Amino acid sequence: MKRHESIVASISEVSERIARAADRSGRRPADVTLIAATKGFSAEDIAIAHEAGIRHFGENYVQESIAKQTECPPEIVWHYIGMLQTNKIRKVVRHFDWIHTLDGEDKAKRLSAWAEAPIDVLIEVNIASEPQKGGVFPENLAEIAENVYYLPKLRLRGLMTMGPLNLNPESVRPYFAKMRRLKDEMRIQGTGCLSMGMTSDYEVAIEEGATHVRIGTGIFGTRII
Repeated sequence: MKRHESIVASISEVSERIARAADRSGRRPADVTLIAATKGFSAEDIAIAHEAGIRHFGENYVQESIAKQTECPPEIVWHYIGMLQTNKIRKVVRHFDWIHTLDGEDKAKRLSAWAEAPIDVLIEVNIASEPQKGGVFPENLAEIAENVYYLPKLRLRGLMTMGPLNLNPESVRPYFAKMRRLKDEMRIQGTGCLSMGMTSDYEVAIEEGATHVRIGTGIFGTRII
């Protein structure tokens, strides 16, 4: 199967699975935003996915993304889903529409100071308190969320997490359910977004309330890098 046909077929399959998962949870497919995660994939791959109807794309590395963005359609919505490094914040706010990985007040203040226009942000939560991962620990979320909410130029839209790596998606379900409860407990206006779920577990994530799923391998295949 040619590259173009493979990507289009994968998008169709993923979209159908998203629709079924949404239906199982009593929601509409339109309630879930599919973000094509394009780390390590080319601008040509992005163009194919865009032609197939994808409008949201997620990137992990600032420099890689900037190089590709110049070759991509202007109406694409760019999501930054990589680790938010302090020395890259100025570039991130200039080249991305959403930031999924805000993990501290200091970085939030820098984002607010350097953003030229309001930018949508999600607070990353280390839901399983894994020492090797970034993100805010659940017990610190309420205070950080309140402080971020009042910063100018930032629109706090909700939460993001990466579930523990597990071959059985059902093993991750309790963590996704906990994320939904944390989101509901914030009670901050406009924070209904929940970014969680990747290729291996996005159906379970949707069943537990995900509004944004980040799919890379499931659309483009195995990454070369």
